[in-house]
Amino acid sequence: MTHRGWSIKILCGVLLVSMTPAWGQATTGNPASVVLPASKLDEYVGEYRVAAEPEIVASISRQGDALFGEGERSARTEWKAESADHFFVSGSPMRMTFQRDASGKVTALTTQYAGPRSAAGTVTFVRFSDEPKELNHFREYTRSEVMVPMRDGVRLHVVILRPVGSEKSGAPLPFLMERTPYGVDGASSRGVNATKPELAASGYIFVFGDIRGRYGSEGKFVMNRPIVAHKTKNDVDETTDTNDTIDWLLKNVPNNNGRVGVYGISYPGFLAMMAGIDANPAVKAISPQAPMTNIWKGDDFFHNGAFRQTYGFDYVQQLEAQKTDVRVESKEDTFDFFLDNVNFAGAAKSAGMSDLPTARAFLSQPEYTKFWQAMAVEPHLTKVEVPTLEVGGWWDQEDMWGTQAEYAALEPHDKNHEVFMVLGPWNHGGWVPTTRHLGAVNFGAATGDQYRKTIEAPFFEKYLKDRPGFDLEDTASFRTGVNEWKRYGAWPPKIGFSAAKLYLAAGNGLSFTPPAAESKTDYVADPANPVPYRQRPIQSTYASGSKWRPWLVEDQRFVSGRKDLANFTTAALDRDVTVTGDVVADIFASTTGTDGDWIVKLIDVYPDDAPDGMGGYQLMIADEILRGRYRKSFEKPEPVKAGEVTEYKWSLHGADHTFLKGHKIMVEVQSSWFPLYDRNPQTYVPNIMSAPASAYKAETVSIYSSSKYPSHLEFEMPQ
Repeated sequence: MTHRGWSIKILCGVLLVSMTPAWGQATTGNPASVVLPASKLDEYVGEYRVAAEPEIVASISRQGDALFGEGERSARTEWKAESADHFFVSGSPMRMTFQRDASGKVTALTTQYAGPRSAAGTVTFVRFSDEPKELNHFREYTRSEVMVPMRDGVRLHVVILRPVGSEKSGAPLPFLMERTPYGVDGASSRGVNATKPELAASGYIFVFGDIRGRYGSEGKFVMNRPIVAHKTKNDVDETTDTNDTIDWLLKNVPNNNGRVGVYGISYPGFLAMMAGIDANPAVKAISPQAPMTNIWKGDDFFHNGAFRQTYGFDYVQQLEAQKTDVRVESKEDTFDFFLDNVNFAGAAKSAGMSDLPTARAFLSQPEYTKFWQAMAVEPHLTKVEVPTLEVGGWWDQEDMWGTQAEYAALEPHDKNHEVFMVLGPWNHGGWVPTTRHLGAVNFGAATGDQYRKTIEAPFFEKYLKDRPGFDLEDTASFRTGVNEWKRYGAWPPKIGFSAAKLYLAAGNGLSFTPPAAESKTDYVADPANPVPYRQRPIQSTYASGSKWRPWLVEDQRFVSGRKDLANFTTAALDRDVTVTGDVVADIFASTTGTDGDWIVKLIDVYPDDAPDGMGGYQLMIADEILRGRYRKSFEKPEPVKAGEVTEYKWSLHGADHTFLKGHKIMVEVQSSWFPLYDRNPQTYVPNIMSAPASAYKAETVSIYSSSKYPSHLEFEMPQ
C-alpha cells in the first residue's frame, strides 16, 4: 500500500545525478571545494550509463570553469570539486567519483549516497561518449500550502505545485491530483520532475492532499473509508472529500482550465477510483494504479479468505497507531515470531495492537461480513463516469487483484471506449523507476519508462489538454518470456485466442491431454513446519533491508524440494507455449483434516544452461491461495469433509507469459505460505484468528488426476 520508500530508490537507483533529495531527506555537511582548470574538467565531459540499466544515463558538461551533471529525471546541477576526480553538490548527500583506466582516461563515474540512509548503496556509470547531451527537461514549480474546508467543516491539508510564472500568464493549466494517507509535506518541484518527468515537463498544476485524520489534515482517519450510499448533505466519504477539494481548487487557484485528472498508486489508487464515483464534473481522467479494491477478496488483508498475517500486522500498526506512518521494525525473523505466538490474536496481543480498529475487525470478523463488504469498491463500478486508465503489475506483492477487478467491473459498461488497462512486468509501483529488472529477472528494456512515455502521459494529455498521441484501444500487456508489449481489444483477449487446459498427470507430470489413468499424489502438511513464502530470515514488511518488494519473483527452488508439497512438471518444451488471460486452478483433492489451505503456483523452470545466472531458476508466473472453508461461500464458511474428494476452483489472476522452448512448466501445490498467510489449523475451528495450539494438526493431503477428477489449470492460448 505504501510508496514513500520509492524516494530513496529513485534517488539512488534511478536519478543518481539529482543530487538533492526528491522528498526532502536530511542532507549532510559539504567539504571545502577546490577550483580545477577547464582543461581538467574537460576530462570528465561526456555521457555515462549504468551497465545493467543502460536507460539510466548521466550527462556531464562544462560551462566556463564549472562542471554540471544532469539526468532525464534530474535538473542540470553544478558539481563542485573536493579534489581531482571527487565531486559533490552543495547541500546534497550525494558524492561523485570518477575512475580512470591505466592510461589515465576517465572511463567511469560512481555515485554514492552519503546521507542517513547510506544503505541505498553505490552505483557505477560507464562512459560511452565524450560528448555531453541535454537530457533533462526539468521545469521549475512553485509550492504553496492550504487548508481546504470540507462540507462538514473539517479542513484537509493540501500542497499545490505549479509551473513558475503560470499563475498570471500563459495558457490555463489542468490539475493533476493525488490524495494519500502517507503525507505530502515532502512534495516538491524536484519530486514531481523525478517521479512524473513527462507530465512535469508538459506543465500541470499538481495537487497533493492528506486525507482525513492523516498528517496535516483534520478529522478522523478510517481505513478504506466505505462509500456512503444515498448521502445526505452532511455525509462524508472519500468521494465527497474529493469533490469538495476540487470545487475549492477550481474557485481559488488562478489560471486553471477547469479540468482535473486524478492518479495514485495503492491506497492513493483506491482514492483515485473514488474520484470516478459520483464524479465531480471537472474530473476528466483518472488512473487508479495498483488500487486497493477489495481488501478481503484479493488485495492487502485477505486473499480468498486466507488472512495475510504479516502484512495486516505491520500495516495496521503503521496507519492506525499514529497519525503518520512510522514503519514496523523488528530484528526477529517474523517466521519465528508468528509461529511462537500461535495465531494472530497472540501476535496482536504481544504487539499491543488488539484495540486498533482494523485489528479488532481481523480478530472478530474473519469472514466476508458486511464490514468488509462495505469497503469493497467494485460493486460501485456500475457505470463509466470518466475515462479510466487502470495500471498493474504481474508481480505486485500488495494489490495485484484490484487493477484487474476494477477493469472487469467497468468494462461491461464502457459504451464510449473510455476504460483502459496496462499490465506490465512490475511489482507494486514498479513502473515508477527506470529499470529493466525485477529481482534477478531482466526484461530487456526499461518497461516503466516505455509505459509512462507512450501511455500514461498521452492519456492525461488527451483528456486534460486535448492533445493527440493516446492510441490505446483497450489493454496493453507486456508478454513476459518473449518480453514484448502486446495490445488487445479486450482483457482477457478474445480474437486469436482459444481456451486451453493443462492437466496434472500421472507421475507428477503435466499434459494438455485429459488424463485417462487414475493417479493421486500425497503429502503431509504439518502446521508445526509450514512452508515459508520467501527465504528466511523474513523481515518486517517495510523494515530496513526487507526483501518484501520483489519476493514474487524469488527463485522457488528454496522450497520446491520439500516433501510437504506436490510438483507437477512437463518435460523440456519442444516449442514455445504461451499462457494468456485469467489463469484458473481447478483442483480435485482430499485431506484427512476438516479444513485446509490450497496454494497453487504456475512456475517457469529455466534450463540448466540458461544465461545470466538463471540456470535452473524457478520463476512464479501466477499464484494464489484459497482457504478451504470458503470453497462454497465467502460469507458462510463450512468444514471440509475429511477424506472426501472435493473440487476447489479459484483464480490465480491474469498472466501473459511465454514458456520458451527448452524451459519446463511446473505446477506446485502446497498447503501453507507462512507467515504472509496465517497457518490453517487443518481442523475446523470457528475463528482461526484465535485457534488454540491444540487445533493445529498434521494432515495428509491428496491431489487427484483422473477422468473423474481432472485437476488442471485453465487459461487462453494463441490459436
